[in-house]
Amino acid sequence: MHCVILAGGSGSRFWPYSRKNNPKQLLNIIGDKSMLQITVDRLHKLKSTTEIYIITRKELYDIIIKDVKNIKPENIITEPSSKNTAPAIGLVAQKIFLKNKNAIMGVFPADHLVVGHNNFEKSLDNAYRIVKKKNNLVTIGIKPTYPSTAYGYIQYESGDRVKKGYHVKTFAEKPHKKLAKRFINSGDFLWNAGIFVWQVDTFLLSIKKHMPELSDALTKIGQHLEKSKLFDAVWENIVPESIDYGLMEKAGNIYVVPAEFEWNDIGSWDALYEIFSKKEGENVVRGLGKVLEGEGNLIQSNDRFTAVIGLDDIVVVNTEDATLIVSKDKVEKVKDLVSWIEKKKYKNLL
Repeated sequence: MHCVILAGGSGSRFWPYSRKNNPKQLLNIIGDKSMLQITVDRLHKLKSTTEIYIITRKELYDIIIKDVKNIKPENIITEPSSKNTAPAIGLVAQKIFLKNKNAIMGVFPADHLVVGHNNFEKSLDNAYRIVKKKNNLVTIGIKPTYPSTAYGYIQYESGDRVKKGYHVKTFAEKPHKKLAKRFINSGDFLWNAGIFVWQVDTFLLSIKKHMPELSDALTKIGQHLEKSKLFDAVWENIVPESIDYGLMEKAGNIYVVPAEFEWNDIGSWDALYEIFSKKEGENVVRGLGKVLEGEGNLIQSNDRFTAVIGLDDIVVVNTEDATLIVSKDKVEKVKDLVSWIEKKKYKNLL
């Protein structure tokens, strides 16, 4: 399997710890390795892995080439500019297609936590078998443990089963709380983990059917690649689009394999709170800090002492140049704050 890691994100929900040119996937959030390095190491352990590629922004290339081990320099692919996940995946697919049009391609986020490698491998093996059996697009779904409003959902048809996967009925965007509860209660919804497996020619044919303008651009890019020519001019005319909205919500040949491993996207500060061991009062203190008469708090403060007294369920993040204080149930708004900072052109804070 040709494993493709999506590593071009800015990690804005993890501001101020994550910054545009040092985003979440390059930070040592868990242990002494970056999330990207952990992902590379995990994929190397898979018996089915033949190649690993990283697709990222050109601004991150030098950091990745310097800090990430066990990856071929020629397999670190940079986008001329950010165009969201569909063009990014399409670009790598086109490169792989030129080498082997029948190759199996797996797509993985750079910064998710996966616990239980054997079960992770089993889930991917199940997806691999479905791909080989039919010309399908396969995704991995996570059994929801609570009605999250931070994840997209996948509804599957329990009566339409192939191997250990189910035919996908619909993809749903991040829901509001009441709708998320309905999804959970129905019993036929999974969280969308953003992990995909498909044969590269099947994927490109699906792009041609559902995203014809992107398909035309990728064909032109393929012609440029064959001649070792730059494709920046073609790339700049591509309209940004996510793989979920552009393809997965439209295609009919999609199957989902329920994951057998533990998963957390570590997509926001409250998600980070959930994975760390708690101290007295169910508080998490990372770095220098103390909570008095408070419960359910997260302090992230590596260089400055931070104290919280008499408050519950808040996140406090201290960095050298910024401090974030936010209620845990409002952490999704951090992304809105970063958008405001961008509009104000406070570049030193991005």
